[in-house]
Amino acid sequence: MKTTMLLALVAALGLAAPGSHAQAKKDTLTLGMTLEPPGLDPTTGAAAAIGEITHYNLYECLTRINDKGGVDPGLAKSWSISEDQKAYTFKLVEGAKFHNGEPFSSATVKFAFERAKGEKSTNKRKAIFANMEAIETPDPSTVIIKLKATNPNLLFNLGENTAALVEPKSADTNATQPVGTGPFKFSAWQKGQSVTLVKAETYREPAAIKLSRITFRFINDPSAMSAALLAGDIDAVPQGGTDNIDQFKKDKRFTVTEGLTEGETILGINNKRKPFDDVRVRRAISHAINRQEIIDGAMNGVGVPIGSHFSPNNPDYVDLTGVYPHSVSKAKALLAEAGVAPGTEWTLVLPPPTYARRGGEVIAAQLAKVGIKAKLENVEWAQWLDVVYKNKNYDLSIVSHVEPLDMVIYENPSYYFQYDNADFRSLMQQSRAALDPKERSRLTKLAQAKLTEDAVNGYLFMLPRVSYYKKGLTGIWQNAPIFVNDLTRVHWQ
Repeated sequence: MKTTMLLALVAALGLAAPGSHAQAKKDTLTLGMTLEPPGLDPTTGAAAAIGEITHYNLYECLTRINDKGGVDPGLAKSWSISEDQKAYTFKLVEGAKFHNGEPFSSATVKFAFERAKGEKSTNKRKAIFANMEAIETPDPSTVIIKLKATNPNLLFNLGENTAALVEPKSADTNATQPVGTGPFKFSAWQKGQSVTLVKAETYREPAAIKLSRITFRFINDPSAMSAALLAGDIDAVPQGGTDNIDQFKKDKRFTVTEGLTEGETILGINNKRKPFDDVRVRRAISHAINRQEIIDGAMNGVGVPIGSHFSPNNPDYVDLTGVYPHSVSKAKALLAEAGVAPGTEWTLVLPPPTYARRGGEVIAAQLAKVGIKAKLENVEWAQWLDVVYKNKNYDLSIVSHVEPLDMVIYENPSYYFQYDNADFRSLMQQSRAALDPKERSRLTKLAQAKLTEDAVNGYLFMLPRVSYYKKGLTGIWQNAPIFVNDLTRVHWQ
């Protein structure tokens, strides 16, 4: 009787019964993000913020890139490659379902990849899918991809968010009502505020997922982001700024990690707009740039300088930072030779991230020293995508290109910096065709050097990954070989 009365009293007071946990383990997570994506379909939109929310959380791919940059099985549990490296046979996992209940099968893969290479496709990696000569489905659990030309990076490419596997019935509305096979499904999008995902009951490994709800909050002001973390309004900032790094390192409530990304931060140059169509002008810009000043001013000294569009993490990397040493006199001489008069005004379009806004101020001061007046134009992310990326209506801009192995973008003359060079395209094509890894490496290094020789853009630094999160949270990636917040194994201890 006494035991019964004790339990009743405990229940009435809302207390924990003897021997029970005083508080259930936390199973929700709120993350802070600088940029809000324009949509939630990575196969049609270019913004990296799409993948930060959806990649591996909501959508899955045939392969899965891990935090070390390696390739693991995804919706394909195994694969084999033909001797000529032009045919890939994938064996698919069993029991995978989309959030709308539709089954995943080889037919899904065929639909998704044919959509990605179709005439109406806006996939930013469309060339990878256009290289697929045939996509065969001999049975529901087997896919055979036959290539027109070899692609040594195909397995990696098929783990990127642009290769997300989408379902035919929901594909056209994924930008606002995304449907995937991942461990979390779409719940809500409060424009200007947040996106919420919840655990998907359709996921084939439910016991492996420890979080029941994830909220991505959009806070584009660095001070407000830090304040939200300090106040407990958010639990983590996986890709944070460097302003308050020392403060958070000293605060025992938080863990701070410094890792690497694949984000080449560049001063983008419109190569088809005068006077930037003259290589002397572009080389003058490269001489005017002082990378360390930019890293110090924009990133509190955290960042690795680069001299071409290639990651120092890659074994084929060549350090080309010394090709255009910082020299005001050389920059002035080249500008004079190209007929650019002192006092000329150029526009410098800057999206919201701190590295761009602050980096733009530093670069404007550096250009002023060589006689150029840089007019700073701060724009929101959607404006940048429209004005710079889509319509190419700009002189200069600053942005981090976070897709790995993305030197291929320079093969596209219609890409926003409008570089059109047959010799570069030939080097890239030869590199992909080379079956010998040593020859492929040699050609990749020559391609890097070609971009630097032509001073296509001003190459600044690799974007670091500085993560801040509450103690007790585990599973956050330290490095980001792809721009992703993979929360599949994240949990509270």
